[in-house]
Amino acid sequence: MATKETRTTEATKRRGRPRSFDRETALEQAVRSFWELGYEATSISDLTRAMGISAPSLYAAFGDKRALFDEVVAEYGRHHGGFLARAVAEEPTARRGVERALREAAVEYTLPGRPRGCLVISAALNTSPASSEVAASLREMRRSTVREIARAIRADIASGELPPDTDADALATYVSAVVQGMSQQARDGAERTELEAIAELALKAWPGAASGNPR
Repeated sequence: MATKETRTTEATKRRGRPRSFDRETALEQAVRSFWELGYEATSISDLTRAMGISAPSLYAAFGDKRALFDEVVAEYGRHHGGFLARAVAEEPTARRGVERALREAAVEYTLPGRPRGCLVISAALNTSPASSEVAASLREMRRSTVREIARAIRADIASGELPPDTDADALATYVSAVVQGMSQQARDGAERTELEAIAELALKAWPGAASGNPR
């Protein structure tokens, strides 16, 4: 008969056993599933099949579906997304940042071998009220990016790079709308060259430089 000490040791060993799967690989497969199908349409069965793990292993390693999705969004941002805010932050002017971001979007949204478009834009489309928190979270991420673009535009207005009557909020929202449209076009099958053409047209709507301060 096993003693209390033996049972405790055996339980500790079971808890301490290494996982039989690579967590990072499984997470990347979860990214692909949510990216392809969206949050609500992706079932636990879809996830376990794509990740190559059982449901108990998924819950033990990642928590529930919502917790896994939050981790997926963070992983997506590290490896696939975030280029719009990054470009605007790194380039010397808002226009340069937006130009770089739109060109990168044309490439990123159409890369072969992975889902098209942007997960943050498309993952919460057609969600039910039960998934409203997910939709709200992704919406706030997009709005945060718009605010960052608007701040860069205001800095350009202050420096004389843009005319003083430039509507920073409207221009930033316009950029966001273009990016969202490019994402949907990519999901509908548009190729990189088509998205690049959209980017070029969008940039023509950018306000001219302030008088005496050529772009």
